[in-house]
Amino acid sequence: MSIDSILSAEAIQKAVAGCQGEDSFSYKKFFQLCGLTSKTPQEIKEVFNILDGDKSGFIEEPELEFFLQRFAAGSRKLSESERLSIMTDADYNGDGKIGLDEFQNLVEYSK
Repeated sequence: MSIDSILSAEAIQKAVAGCQGEDSFSYKKFFQLCGLTSKTPQEIKEVFNILDGDKSGFIEEPELEFFLQRFAAGSRKLSESERLSIMTDADYNGDGKIGLDEFQNLVEYSK
C-alpha cells in the first residue's frame, strides 16, 4: 500500500510544498493540508504502518528524518529541531518512540 492510495496526490503535493524551507515543517499544518486529519482511524493506521519503515510497530527518531520522503519521493529531510518537535508532542509515555495510539492522538490534536 502507498500513501497516495489513502491521501490524494494533490493534497500531498500541497502539504509538501508548504514546508520546503528549512525548519518550516509543522506537523499540524502538514496533517491538515494532506488530508490526514479527515481520515478514519483505520486509514491513519495504514499511514502509520507506511511511516514505520522498519516495521517495528513504532516510528522512531531516525524514521522521522525521512518523514516527508515517505509522502513524496525527493522531499527534504526533517531537521533535528523538526523531529524533536514531533517527538516531544507525540511521545507522551516518554519511551523515545511513537506508537500507533500516540500517532493517532497527534493527528487528532492537529484538527
